[in-house]
Amino acid sequence: MQNAVTRYHEVGRHLREWRQRRRMSQLDLALDAEISTRHLSFVETGKSQPSRDLILNLCEQLEVPLRERNTVLVAAGYAPAFSQRPLDDPALHAARAAVELVLKGHEPYPALAIDRTWTMVTANRAVTPLLADVAPALLSAPVNVLRLSLHPEGLAPRIANLGEWRAHLLERLRQQIEITADAGLENLMKELRDYPAPISRTPPAPADPMGVVVPFRLITAGGTLSFLSTTTVFGTPIDVTLSELAIESFFPADDTTARALQQFGGARG
Repeated sequence: MQNAVTRYHEVGRHLREWRQRRRMSQLDLALDAEISTRHLSFVETGKSQPSRDLILNLCEQLEVPLRERNTVLVAAGYAPAFSQRPLDDPALHAARAAVELVLKGHEPYPALAIDRTWTMVTANRAVTPLLADVAPALLSAPVNVLRLSLHPEGLAPRIANLGEWRAHLLERLRQQIEITADAGLENLMKELRDYPAPISRTPPAPADPMGVVVPFRLITAGGTLSFLSTTTVFGTPIDVTLSELAIESFFPADDTTARALQQFGGARG
C-alpha cells in the first residue's frame, strides 16, 4: 500500500498535470479556487494533504472529466465521488429511455449515440441505409464510429468530401484528447492517421456561404446526400457513463437530401 507521503505526491502530480494541460498558472488556478498560491504549490509538490473538497474544487476549476476526478480522489486515498454504471443498469433506465426517444424522434433523419471512445451505443433506423457496402467486420460490435467513417473499407470511399470530413473528425478527436488525456483515444488517432490519404473523386461542393459548418456528403445509390451534424450531451451529469455519452444527429443540408430521407423512411414504414 502507498504511504501518506507517496499519496500526497501522486495526487499533486495529477493536479499539476491537469493544470498544465489547461495552460493555467498556479496563480490563475489559485484565484479561481479561492485558495492561496502557496497552498496550491504545497499541494502540487506533495507537501500538503488536500482535503476531498479541495480536490473536487480544483478539478471543477480545471474542468477535469468525471472519470479522471475519481482517479485523482483515489490517488489521494478518498473514495470515488461519481458513480459509473453500465447503460443497462436500472438506475440509468430513464436516461437510456431519453436517448432512445431522441433518436426515434429524429427519424427519418439519422442519429446515433456514442460513448467516450466513439463506440456506437445505439442508433435509429435511418442510419442503416447509409451503411451499404461497409465491410461486415466494421459493423461487428463494438462499432467504432470514427473507424467506420474513415476506414478504406468503411464509408470513406463514398464520402464525397473525405479530405474535409476527415480533417474535421480528427480535429474533434484531437480536442477530446486534449480535454481527457485518454491514452486509448491517442492510439485511435494514430490508427486513423495511418489510413491511406483521401483522394477526391468528385468536384468540391459549393462552400458554405457563412463558413460555419463542415458538411458530411455521402454518395449513395440515390445520389449524393448532404448533412449537417450536431452533438447533444446530458446536462450536469453526476454519473461517469452519462457524462461521456453523446448523441450525434444529422440534418439534411439541402432539399434533395430531405426528400431522399423522407422516401427512405416511407419505404421502411
